[in-house]
Amino acid sequence: MKLTTGLAVLCLIFSQQFAEGAEKRPPNVIVIFADDLGYGDLGCYGHPEIRTPHLDKLAADGVRFTSFYVAASVCTPSRAGILTGRLPVRTGMCSDKRRVLFPNSAGGLPASELTIAEVLKTRGYATAAIGKWHLGHLPEFLPTRQGFDSYFGIPYSNDMDRVNDSPMGREAFWKPKSEYWNVPILENEKVVERPARQETITKRYTERAVEFIQANKEKPFFIYLAHSLPHVPLFASDSFLGKSPRGLYGDVVEEIDWSVGQIQKAVKDAQLDDNTLIVFTSDNGPWLIFNEHGGSAGLLREGKGCTWEGGMRVPGIMKWTGKIRAGQVSADIVSSLDILPTAAALAGAKLPENLVLDGYDLSKFLTEQAPCPRQEMFYYRGTHLYAVRQGAWKAHFRTQTAYGKDDLAIHQTPVLNHLTVDPSEKYNVAQKHPEVIEKINHLVQQHEKSMLCAPTQLEKMIQNKK
Repeated sequence: MKLTTGLAVLCLIFSQQFAEGAEKRPPNVIVIFADDLGYGDLGCYGHPEIRTPHLDKLAADGVRFTSFYVAASVCTPSRAGILTGRLPVRTGMCSDKRRVLFPNSAGGLPASELTIAEVLKTRGYATAAIGKWHLGHLPEFLPTRQGFDSYFGIPYSNDMDRVNDSPMGREAFWKPKSEYWNVPILENEKVVERPARQETITKRYTERAVEFIQANKEKPFFIYLAHSLPHVPLFASDSFLGKSPRGLYGDVVEEIDWSVGQIQKAVKDAQLDDNTLIVFTSDNGPWLIFNEHGGSAGLLREGKGCTWEGGMRVPGIMKWTGKIRAGQVSADIVSSLDILPTAAALAGAKLPENLVLDGYDLSKFLTEQAPCPRQEMFYYRGTHLYAVRQGAWKAHFRTQTAYGKDDLAIHQTPVLNHLTVDPSEKYNVAQKHPEVIEKINHLVQQHEKSMLCAPTQLEKMIQNKK
């Protein structure tokens, strides 16, 4: 009798310890980052033709943000922002001369910067970077030197390394072939394919993500899946090519939607649905100069490359079954900069006391319906502050279209828009609200006191390479 009772007590103790251990396991984090996907390019954001059932379901099962912002309106600085939680001017990952890194660039994300992967590694996470990197292609800047256990992908934009005998002008983009661009695929730090077979790139990125989930389901993991598409040139696999009524751009987005579905399925099959935070967003707005090969910002003004809303406000969806209340549509201001401090808080990771972050910890906002800690957004283009949003108000100190026009305007009296009433930024109401401008000017003064700009990495060039 005593033996039986003793065994029962031991079983109870072990079961409690097991339950406590399972409860203490920090959540998995999956960040899916599309390239040049516009605010209006998904079904759940109002696109009438592009079919995105998996992303629509992700939004229905979690929260869809209507004011989700990235750190910059072009690739390199935006990617630096999401991985470090810091504005690109702090990390040196922006420039007024070269807006992104190129194959002849000698710079990259400094080793002194702390990435999400490095933060989560302190809590025992397995980490993988899959897809487009664009934070330095030289060995010392690759993901494997920035806290990631593994990397598979194209190290910069898929339109770089264009071969000399490709069709002239934009003809290569209207009817793209992989051999027109000699971009490499890296496995960790080794080139394993060149040119990349871009027709299957979304499919292969997805397979790598699914394999990583299956291989690491017994411990916490972090996946940074940065799709190379729908950045031009556009490529879709045979299963999706020619299937969307929106044309090739729609084919590409619908394959990315399929990819999201595959990842969700892998998480569910591994019985990790209730312990996995999935974030989906885009690095910047749509590249409008590529006509029907570019996306849509919906009713937002302009697109990629500028600080109008269409350049930096993008789709933003988060799901965590059982933790984030399903079916929410939030108008709160949220940014890709917030992902690092949020992931750190959820994982129980301690950040360095001297680390200056521009992101906010959203953990209680997401899981406990606490007020959103972010009330403002700073819009940089290169090293210059162009605009500031505070609440519903946005003040433009500088305005400039994205590409092709020398139309920079520096405003002595800022242009003022009320984004709730005027999301398309059509109506300047500065004369009616001087008190709002005064308040935002004070916010700018406080912000500039804390800003220490790092030397740019984007202007460093590899010698003797054109």
